Formats: sequence, C-alpha cells, structure tokens
Amino acid sequence: MKKFTNLLRKEIKELVTKQLIVSLVLFIVLFNFIGQVSKKEVQKAIGVQPISALDEDGSAASKALLKGLESARFKVLDQSGKTKDDALETARAGGSKLLLVIPKGFGGSLAALQPIEIETYSFMRSFSLIGARGQVVVGGVISALNEALSDSFLKEKLPGLDPQSLKKPIKSRDFVVVRDRLAEGSASMVAGMISQQSLLIPIVLMMIVMYSSQMVISAVAMEKQNKTLETLLTVPIKRTSIITAKMLAAGLVGLISAGVYMFAFKGFYGGIGEEVAQAGAQAGGPALMQKLGLTFDTTGYIVLGLSLFLAILVALALAMILGVLAEDFRSAQNMIMPLVFMVMIPYFVSLFADLDTVALPVKIFILAIPFTHPFLVSQNLYLGNYGMIAAGLGYMALVFAVLVVFAARVFSTDKILTMKLRLGKKKTAAA
Repeated sequence: MKKFTNLLRKEIKELVTKQLIVSLVLFIVLFNFIGQVSKKEVQKAIGVQPISALDEDGSAASKALLKGLESARFKVLDQSGKTKDDALETARAGGSKLLLVIPKGFGGSLAALQPIEIETYSFMRSFSLIGARGQVVVGGVISALNEALSDSFLKEKLPGLDPQSLKKPIKSRDFVVVRDRLAEGSASMVAGMISQQSLLIPIVLMMIVMYSSQMVISAVAMEKQNKTLETLLTVPIKRTSIITAKMLAAGLVGLISAGVYMFAFKGFYGGIGEEVAQAGAQAGGPALMQKLGLTFDTTGYIVLGLSLFLAILVALALAMILGVLAEDFRSAQNMIMPLVFMVMIPYFVSLFADLDTVALPVKIFILAIPFTHPFLVSQNLYLGNYGMIAAGLGYMALVFAVLVVFAARVFSTDKILTMKLRLGKKKTAAA
C-alpha cells in the first residue's frame, strides 16, 4: 500500500505543475471578468435606450405612439421639422438605436380603420446578441398599441361587447404534465428553465474529459520519450497498480480542475443569463418547476456525480491506451482527437435532437458512445426513466472494466515498449 501511495503521489506531482495552477487562476479571472462585462452590457441593453422619431403627422394618435415608447423605457429624441434624410443623418450621428418615421395621414387612417405603415431604421453598430434589441422592443410596443387601438375601435363600433371575446373567441388555458404531476403553466418556460439549469453539465464534462485525457496521454508519451517508463516498469510494483495510480492521479486533478471550471463558468453565465433568470422568476418559473417535481434532490446530485465520474474513468482508460500508441510527446497531442469527437458527437446531438425520435441505427450508435449517458442523466431523472439511468451507469462501468483489462494486458508485457519499434521495422522492411 505504501508503494502505491508513493507512486500516486509521484503521478500527482508530475501533473500539478506551476503552469497548471497559473492557467486555472487565469481561467477564473478571465471568465469572471467576461461575465462582469457581459452583465454590464445586459444592464445597458435593458436600460433607457435613445431612439429618434420623425413625426410627420402630428396627430393625437402619433403622439400616443411616442408616449407609449417612452413608457417602454425609450428616450425619444424628436426630429420633427426635418426631412427624412436629415433625420437619418442626425440620428446616426447622435447615437440613437433607431429612427422611427410616422407618415402623414397616420391618425386619419387609424380613425378610418385603415392600416398604415410606419418605418423604422435600425442602426447596426455591432452584431452582438443585443445589437438589434431596439427594433425588437419597438415591434413589441407597436403590437401592444395595435391591440389597444383595435379594442378602442371595437368598443366604439360595437358597444357592450368585449373586444377580446370578438378577436379571440377561443381561449386556451395551458397545463404541463410531467409523469404523474400536473401544473398550470407554459411548456416553453419549463424547457427554458431546464435548459438554463443543465447548461453547464455538457460543457464541464467536455472540458474534464479532454483535459484529463490529455494529461494521461501526454504523461505516458513523455515517459516513453524520456525512457523513464522503462525504469518504472522495472520497479517491484504490479503493472495494474501503475495503471491505477496514473488514472487515479489524473482523475483527481481532473475533478479539481472541473470544480474550477464550474466556478468560472458560473461567473460567466451569471452575467449573461441574469436577465433570463429574472424573467423566469417573475413569471413563476421556479414555482412551476417545484410543482412538476423538476428539481434535483440529494439522490439526483449523487447519481449525476456518479455518471460524470464513470465517464471520466472511461476517458482515462481510453487515454491510457492511446498514450501507449503515441510515439513521443509531439504525437501525443494528436491522440486526443478521437476522444474529442466521441464527446462532441453526443454533446451536439443532445442539444438539437431527441433520441426517442431519431432513427434506430442512429440511436444505437449514439447510445454506444459512453459519454452520451451523462448528458441524458438530468432528463432521465426528471422523467423518471431510472431504468435508462441504471443501464447507462452499468454500460459505462462495463466499458471501463474492458478497457482497464486491455490496458493492463498491454502494460503486463513488453508491447508498451516495443510496439512502435516493431511497426517501424515492418515499415522499413516493406520499403
């Protein structure tokens, strides 16, 4: 046991370098900085926005439209008395988000129940996610004004009748059913809340798998290149102990790094997703999730953690085998690509597709990738598919056991040292 502990300590010391510590610290600082900057930009986007308005009509209806924009947290800069070209130039130079042009006859057309167009000119000074927010909000205000004006006209023409009943004779009351629970609410809100909650899981898993695997592959390749692996294999320690120590050391460092990544991403997404989270809370999202039982308890977190840990072990076992195939440290950098693809395929499939609806061959192929199952744990926990969870955990454990046995057999012989030499000889003879 003491020999194994010393070996494990040696592997950890080789993995935990000054470069690793500095990179993790910089990662936290960088992503928290980006999160704070994003948070400030979101606050600017939802604050009072300057827009310009050219009112060519001057009627009560046009003034009501501009007043409605002011109530929607817009600062309206009046461009009345100017031509459209002059108003455009002034608005562009003044930093307005857009120019709203209300044509002549606007009020008369509304009074005659005739539709009329207004023009909006959005100034795209950037192509970020909030770059076109001004026109979107203006569209929402105009839609609300259309609703109010149509209600007013209907009340005038058909007094005593409810305008909403005339425009929407069919009303819907929305309910969401999850397993045996039912609650009144929107299915799109539930989907958005779940997506917001489980956003970090695929990203963190990808980073853990790729980072830990890269460490193992590079460590084995470096030992082969420096000839220290030959010395290590002559030490009176079981080969399986060597494999276990390498994977355990990489797993521990990977889990610590994962915690750092999760902390950094939390600060990053805290800035970007704050507006969405506040909107969900105001609309009763957390209460709806609670009624439907779509929350994690202690058992759920344990199952999720176990699934992530098994995925890490599978990745490390694969990395150990790929490290044996690497001839030197430089070639080890390319050995990570098969693992990257094995993680990216289920990641993107879980984002854009439902495994229950894809073709059977595609479903079998996706489920055969061990890293698919951690992506599905949250969904299966919410839906009560405990059989799928158990099958996924069992499958990952089986794959890990097979890979460890294979790696142990490679390490128990001299193939780990001679494999490349033999291949090189064959290639030379063939040449």
